This record gives sequence, structure tokens and C-alpha cells, in this order.
Amino acid sequence: MPARGRHTAATPPPAPLQASVLVLNRSYMAIHIVGVRRAFGLLCREVAEVVHLEEGSRNERTFANYDFQSWREISQLHAEFKQPHEDWVRAVNFEIRVPRVIRLLGFDQLPRQKLQINRRNVLARDGNCCQYCGGHFPSHQLSLDHITPRSRGGTTTWENVVCACLKCNIKKGGRTPNEAKMRLVRRPVKPKRNPLLLLRLGNPKYESWRTWIDGVYWDLGFRI
Repeated sequence: MPARGRHTAATPPPAPLQASVLVLNRSYMAIHIVGVRRAFGLLCREVAEVVHLEEGSRNERTFANYDFQSWREISQLHAEFKQPHEDWVRAVNFEIRVPRVIRLLGFDQLPRQKLQINRRNVLARDGNCCQYCGGHFPSHQLSLDHITPRSRGGTTTWENVVCACLKCNIKKGGRTPNEAKMRLVRRPVKPKRNPLLLLRLGNPKYESWRTWIDGVYWDLGFRI
């Protein structure tokens, strides 16, 4: 199992530990997404296995299953041939490749049918773009704004909550956009998929996920 290090807010964890791993249930249905530490914890406890995309002869693609020990051995064989899109974690005595997909061996948990509305998902849907001034900001400089304020009966729904920079949020205050003479960049709507998932799919290293989630519109929650 990867060695655990201490990281402060000023020192983020190494990039490989910031990667994500898709989790399938026993029936090979995608159910959620976890961080690398969580994924290796499940593998070490032997409650999950790696599902890895294999390049076969004639450019055929198949999937192979590995427990933690066999995945460690495969990683050692390929350690000298690392590819740019791969993530690797160094432990005390060995180095192991971060899997992209794992499968739970004893659970048939089903994915959630309802997409949760929370700060992380709203910022991802709006691309960290203030929906009033159009500027792009880091997450800590953004807030959530109710188009129709809660004090005026506004509800916390996908159609009434947008990402706003702190300056615009203060300017709007407890008014509606019309009252504050502020125009929305675009009308907010409920996304068909988890916005964070769409961000991952835009990265080539998560290409293998598409086999399990293309055409699926349930919510895959992110768990760290």
C-alpha cells in the first residue's frame, strides 16, 4: 500500500494522489468515484480488484482483472516503460501504477439516481466562471448565489443557484438580478451528468471510463 505522507494546505499531495478512480459494483455497473488512497485501501483489504484495459493482438481491447498483489507485479514489469498519461505512486519498497478502474467484489450497490446540488458540483457546472461578470476565478474566490434570494422565497435548485464571484455576490445582495441591474451569463439548468465527471472525461487518462459510463445518466458521487 502506498506510503502515507503528511500534507498541509500549503503543500498539496503529489499529483498521482490527486487522481481519481472509477468504482464498479460486482455487476460491473459504475457506482461512484474515489481518490487514490481510498482505492488502494480497498485493494489491500481484498474487497476490490483492478479492472484494466489491455491492448491485445490486432489492436483488440479487452479488460483483465487483478488483485492487489498481481497488480503490483504487473506494475513492476512495466515500471521501465511508463507512459505520460499514467500515474505512479512510490511506496517504501516498491512503485505501483494507479489503476483507473476498480471493481467491488462483494457489493451490488446501485448508483444514485439523483444528482446532488452542492458547491463543488455547481462550480464545476459553471466552470468556475462568475455567472454575472463572466470572470474565471479559483474556487476560494467564488460563492454560490441564489438568483431569487432565499429571503424572497428562492429555493436551492439547479435552476436557481449559480456560481458568483465575491464582488458580484456582494453587489447583488438580497436582490434579484433585475433589481440589481445585473444580467446572467447564461440560464442555469440541471446537468444530465455529474459536472465533475464531465471534467474528468475531458482528460485523456480517463478514457477507459467511457466503456462503463457512456450513455449512463445516473449520478456518480465523488468520494475522497
